[in-house]
Amino acid sequence: MSGAAFTEAEVDEAVGRLTDGDRLQAAEARVAAAAPALQRVLVEALAAGGWFGDSHRSELLRVTSIADEAERATAVDTLLAEEARISMMVGVAVGWALADELGPPTPTPDQEES
Repeated sequence: MSGAAFTEAEVDEAVGRLTDGDRLQAAEARVAAAAPALQRVLVEALAAGGWFGDSHRSELLRVTSIADEAERATAVDTLLAEEARISMMVGVAVGWALADELGPPTPTPDQEES
């Protein structure tokens, strides 16, 4: 990553701005356009981190074989939540690294007039 450092407050403020539907939709559109390449990088990053290898398979088998239905459902919910959290964190790291690789955006002609 670059030498840029952000305070927790700056990150919180930026994350808060993402609740603007238009900003989020624009970001989603950019990601969707690059999704095949980004998906490959994400899968490789998760594999390299060992997130979905043998330990994942073992935990999946463990939670799906819990006899008590309520306990099994809770364990599956927890596993899915942990996997989602890990995937999101790796996705953010990939996005941050991609932003570093791309560098500052080049202003478009309409942005230069402002």
